[in-house]
Amino acid sequence: MSFFKLLLRIAGWKVNITVPDYPKCIICVAPHTSNWDFVLGKLAYASVGRKAGFLMKESWFFFPLNLFFKAIGGIPVPKKRGSSLSGDIIKKFNSKKRMALAITPEGTRSRTDTWRTGFLHIAEKADIPIVLGVIDYKRKLILIERTFRASGNTDADMRAIKDYYRPFTGLYPEKFSTD
Repeated sequence: MSFFKLLLRIAGWKVNITVPDYPKCIICVAPHTSNWDFVLGKLAYASVGRKAGFLMKESWFFFPLNLFFKAIGGIPVPKKRGSSLSGDIIKKFNSKKRMALAITPEGTRSRTDTWRTGFLHIAEKADIPIVLGVIDYKRKLILIERTFRASGNTDADMRAIKDYYRPFTGLYPEKFSTD
């Protein structure tokens, strides 16, 4: 048993990651209501011997934290709209042999009904699968069991993804919405 799996087990968490170890994928993670989601997600993915980068708001990338976050795969998300972040990420996927990137489509730990769609665009343009990652605090369960392919119909894809996440509970359930 890996050290990371042992840590999670001691804390009472179960991990079930059954999707293939794709050379390239986006890990869509929800619910996202706490900074603990990041820690639990990184531990769970590492517990099965996998590595993933992640997006995080740029305000966290200050010295010396920026060195740590970049070393473990962090990509800063600019606050200003109109940046070419999705395009840059598509280029990274196209230039690498292996790359997994965790993205929280809610884009915030606060309650929001409008999830970001960039991960769907990235997956479609880079022709990579999306794996649906769950951190369910009610059951103390971390799951990555389902693979999703973007169809190009963003509205239908987002409805299907939100439907999948509907039964799960974040640390702060009042902050999670699939409406």
